Amino acid sequence: MASDSHPASSNLWQRSTAGLRVLHVIPSVAPRYGGPSQAVVEMCRALQSVGVEPLIATTDADGPNRLPVPTGQVTDHQSVSTVFFRRTAVERFQYSGALAQWLRAHATEFDLVHIHAVFSHPCVTAAGSCRLRGVPYVVRPLGSLDPWSMRQRPLRKRLLWHLGVKQMLRSAAAIHYTTAAERSLAEKSIGLRRGVVIPLGVDGQLFEHDGAAQRFRQRYPVLGQAPYLLALTRIHPKKGLDLLVRSFLQVASAGPLARWRLVLAGDGDDTYVKELRRLAAGGGAGRRILFTGWLAGDDKRGALQGADLFVLPSRQENFALAVAEAMACGAPVLVSPHVNLADDIRASGAGWVASPEGEEFRPVLLEALRDDGERRQRGAKGREFAAKSFGWPTIATQLVELYDSVRTRSQELGIAVTPRREELS
Repeated sequence: MASDSHPASSNLWQRSTAGLRVLHVIPSVAPRYGGPSQAVVEMCRALQSVGVEPLIATTDADGPNRLPVPTGQVTDHQSVSTVFFRRTAVERFQYSGALAQWLRAHATEFDLVHIHAVFSHPCVTAAGSCRLRGVPYVVRPLGSLDPWSMRQRPLRKRLLWHLGVKQMLRSAAAIHYTTAAERSLAEKSIGLRRGVVIPLGVDGQLFEHDGAAQRFRQRYPVLGQAPYLLALTRIHPKKGLDLLVRSFLQVASAGPLARWRLVLAGDGDDTYVKELRRLAAGGGAGRRILFTGWLAGDDKRGALQGADLFVLPSRQENFALAVAEAMACGAPVLVSPHVNLADDIRASGAGWVASPEGEEFRPVLLEALRDDGERRQRGAKGREFAAKSFGWPTIATQLVELYDSVRTRSQELGIAVTPRREELS
């Protein structure tokens, strides 16, 4: 491992003729943290394709472990220039003194900084470094500002709010939301304005069915050619997977629906995983519930493309990247109204929306499983909507427009953009 000292030269690399250089700061890119880790990499690859020079600055955090990556030097991470720093304190806060030092030294080498997340040390220190050096920055809060999220661990968040989060948001040139629902919830929660809605994109390969679905079935012979519903997500109590397991056991234990399988794909909270396995073992349909663990690459694509129904009864969900990916694959979706894509799913006819309560969720699940034709029709509508809304080339263009507007305002003011003080009171 390299040391965590920043490079001796004043610049990380020679500026290309393209011009726009954007630093992306995120607490971690480990797969265990779900969609945000994946999205920031794909976002940077899309930005590269339109001439932007992105660099990701992050930590080596991977839950209680560390990613096997060099630290303190620019390296290639999934085709994106990335610099990792050692996490040196508690996992939840992702503290890294070396990252803070590096940000203070290098912030001015970038035209703009895009911060992904709010309540963590890398994000707060990135914002502080930008204010110190007069560099404009954009914050993508990842759903952490909606009322449900703000109620989780309130004492910790209140402390962080006063230690830097409030000033971080107050001085941001823009707040990047990925859905209109996320913006509405945040604005109602804390009165924050200057929001811009730009969605996330999905891998273009998901639109191309190339046999991955059949390869996935071959890897898991227990599926045979039976239809299956899929939940592909970070395993956490807020995802409502216990409700999904109980509902599946009740509606698919016997009769025509006994042919169905349930695939739970993901990793996360060990205690919750054990609870889900106990629930599955306690029902007659439990032998038809498959726990695959984390899926990536061809396995993930195959699971999504082969799914007859994608389900996420989450109690809170920001963009829900896996839902967008399922829609791109042509799988109809069943989500709770707390998934911020729910309004788009209703409007496009891409699936069903049901409350994450057993009395309301189970009948909708039963309806979806019973009607093969309706699932096909809604899956086709979802695929059409995803093709129009979640293409990375279009989204990259929207991001560049945002960056350009931020830079223009900053240059006109001669300083980093600071909003009116009556905001975020």
